[in-house]
Amino acid sequence: MFLSETQQQVRDMARAFADDVIRPAAADLDRDARFPDEIYAQMADLGLFGIGVPESMGGPGFDTLTYAVVMEELSRGYASVADQCGLVELIASLLVRHGTPDQLALLPGILAMRQKVAYCITEPEAGTDVSGIRSTATRDGAGWRLTGGKIWIHNAPVADLGFVLARTDPQAGNRGMSIFIVDLHAAGVGRGPKERKMGQCASPVGALNFDDVRLGPEALLGQEGRGFHMMMSVLDKGRVGIGALAVGIGQAGLEAALDYAGTRRQFGKDIAEFQGVQWLLADMAKDIEAARLLVHSAAVKLDTGQDATRACSMAKCFAGDMAVARTSDAVQVFGGSGYIRGFEVERLYRDAKICQIYEGTNQIQRMIIARELLRKGART
Repeated sequence: MFLSETQQQVRDMARAFADDVIRPAAADLDRDARFPDEIYAQMADLGLFGIGVPESMGGPGFDTLTYAVVMEELSRGYASVADQCGLVELIASLLVRHGTPDQLALLPGILAMRQKVAYCITEPEAGTDVSGIRSTATRDGAGWRLTGGKIWIHNAPVADLGFVLARTDPQAGNRGMSIFIVDLHAAGVGRGPKERKMGQCASPVGALNFDDVRLGPEALLGQEGRGFHMMMSVLDKGRVGIGALAVGIGQAGLEAALDYAGTRRQFGKDIAEFQGVQWLLADMAKDIEAARLLVHSAAVKLDTGQDATRACSMAKCFAGDMAVARTSDAVQVFGGSGYIRGFEVERLYRDAKICQIYEGTNQIQRMIIARELLRKGART
């Protein structure tokens, strides 16, 4: 996919940052499951948060394709860091589209990582099926009272602000949900312990509990009753981001495997000379490139106002499956070493798995693709 000169410059900047700052720290961050404030401060200084936020609102004003390029490069360094970029992008997109002037005043602090955010949808009975949400916000004079709980929430252990989807009309189904901006240090907000995860360990995940939390009228984001649709409206962009993140994981695996194959010797020669290894490397390269092109195509469709839902689901689904399969190949190239903690490909394999699960499981992506085909036909 053709990149403009500006997009190439942004890519090169993100790539250099990943090589110089993120990648050298990745092993320690994975081992310690530490939230890297110092890295995020540097990213904020470089303008790598809120990539699509207009310049008039304090952002760089780049398009979705640029966002995808940045997500890939950051993920090539460490997927947990890219995941934080993606989280801020979703929250910023919600604020830009639906925020009041007072709510938009939150953007500078969010983009500078002075205020950490959480995107709060998932509940024990509402993961893939968002319609199962049971958290409720009831009227309390001019304001609201929020009750309920969320699980598996990215940044829950460290976040300052939660963008919480809750029911405001239990009888209205998906049209009875609203989004609230919640101070997560307020009375009545509780946090569960930080979960221990398989991969992307420096992205903290945990539970949030809301026990009769009082909210002012200014906490409501956008129109009452439109929260479900507002949350869903940013998921196409979110799926482009996760697709790009998966490509970055795969690319890091290919680079590691290629380097190792050229130096590891068996039977008197580099293992790169064996056809079996060459085929592994070739399959990795072709599938990574295919995933990258699907991601870029979906991004361009979003940027040009085309119907992009099918393309975004295809990109996320293919890239997520690719990342798992091809990091497995990277482990195979490394042999026994690839199964040992401390080798990059072992971490990449663990980091890849969540790409098939979050932002809608890949089974759901297939359902979306099929639905779009049945409604709109085979042609794009």
